[in-house]
Amino acid sequence: MAAASFLLLAGLGIAAAPASYAGVPGGTHANDRNCDFDGDGYDDILIGAPDGTVDGKKGAGYVTVQYGAAGGLGTHNSVPKARTAVFSQSTAGVPGTSQTYDAFGAAVATGDIDGDGYDDAVIGAPGEEAGALQDAGRVTVLYGSKSGLGAARSVSFASADPAAGARFGSAVTAARLTGETLGDVVAVLDQRGAEFSTYSGGALRHTGTLDTTKHPAGRAVRPAYLTTGDYDANGYADLVVSGYSPDDDYAQGWSAVYSGGAHGLTHLRDLRGGISTASGDINNDGYDDLVTGQISSPDAEAEGLTGGLVGVYYGGEDGPKGLESEDGTPLWWTQNSPGVPGAGEHGDAWGTELSVGDVDGDGYADLAVGAPGEDVGTVADAGAVWLLRGSADGLTAMGAQSFDQNTPDIPGTAEAGDEWGAQIRLADTNADGRCELIAAAPGEDNQDGVVWQLPASTKGLVADGSWLYGPGALGATGSAARFGAAIDE
Repeated sequence: MAAASFLLLAGLGIAAAPASYAGVPGGTHANDRNCDFDGDGYDDILIGAPDGTVDGKKGAGYVTVQYGAAGGLGTHNSVPKARTAVFSQSTAGVPGTSQTYDAFGAAVATGDIDGDGYDDAVIGAPGEEAGALQDAGRVTVLYGSKSGLGAARSVSFASADPAAGARFGSAVTAARLTGETLGDVVAVLDQRGAEFSTYSGGALRHTGTLDTTKHPAGRAVRPAYLTTGDYDANGYADLVVSGYSPDDDYAQGWSAVYSGGAHGLTHLRDLRGGISTASGDINNDGYDDLVTGQISSPDAEAEGLTGGLVGVYYGGEDGPKGLESEDGTPLWWTQNSPGVPGAGEHGDAWGTELSVGDVDGDGYADLAVGAPGEDVGTVADAGAVWLLRGSADGLTAMGAQSFDQNTPDIPGTAEAGDEWGAQIRLADTNADGRCELIAAAPGEDNQDGVVWQLPASTKGLVADGSWLYGPGALGATGSAARFGAAIDE
């Protein structure tokens, strides 16, 4: 494939104009792609429990769905009972069979793949076998409808070139990357790069491959993460593939940015950071912005950048770019940045999980930062979450907040190894224009996993009224499931 453009979907006979189209309300911007499986205008929440036991098969994995409503999220045990669902490869109609260590639900994403106005679920099972190939990986798509997600029409697929240990499905996403397909393009990572599939003629078809480990136009990246956003506001989503690079002995995270367009993706540039990524319009200028996380290197810690770093690359006509120092090094946010609560310490893992959404309804997307390695007092790796605010000038520490399980009014108690904040999601599940925080502690309750919700207000997140639930509250099994190890962003 040509170095400049690697995903060409010619021949599908579709020439859709760049416009808002998928889901409710739909579109390509990160802040209006709302993960709505039943098209009712409320965000729905998809959570993976990849270590869950299904039909006696340890580590087979499952996913749970909670449907948003005027009253927000609920559980199987709520009064009144909320709409929830559990899916695994043992669910009638879902392709495949639950097997030990398939890790179904290790990665989850949503998008309107068939272009029918209902968002669909994409679920990675990187431990799945492909014939005799161990850990080759597989991906399942559950389609949305007026009644929500269902097994009807669901499909699963392996890599076009399956290989033992490739772990296809380790990261997944879906977005409108091109004008040459009616619905969103599905992008799936394994250890070699990304593969792309599109919906055509009633089926999901493989349409392209990108080997990021031998990238002809940029830095080689061992891929681990995916995110999308419309950073240049051209009406097509852009793709970011992130991970570590052998070009610098895996010392630095990198994010390779590919610009979406009418005829496919073009490599734009490589940016520092990328052990985690998220997108949204932080300064409300009409362009999505890219946020990347980075583990502190010894050199960074020597400069006071301790415990983890977060960089913001602001969108514009030429795609995402960062505010940089005179030597071209990105200006990073840390716990030691002025106005950010707390202090950076070695091993905090601040920034290893990110989510972007408008919490206070002011039109500027805010940034939630997870630090699952944060010590709470003397309690090691209990975990914590921060909220930094968006503004016309970009990300700001003005009004910054931090929370952990020992924060007053948050249920539970900080315990060693809980990893609170290992997965986070800002989502508007009651459609009031403000995003609540969904925060997971997959290590809670002896690795069963627990999820918290913190309400949103015009002043930010609120601990009062926060609540928690485990897999049992959704009709699923616990037993070291690591519920919350994956949450759709």
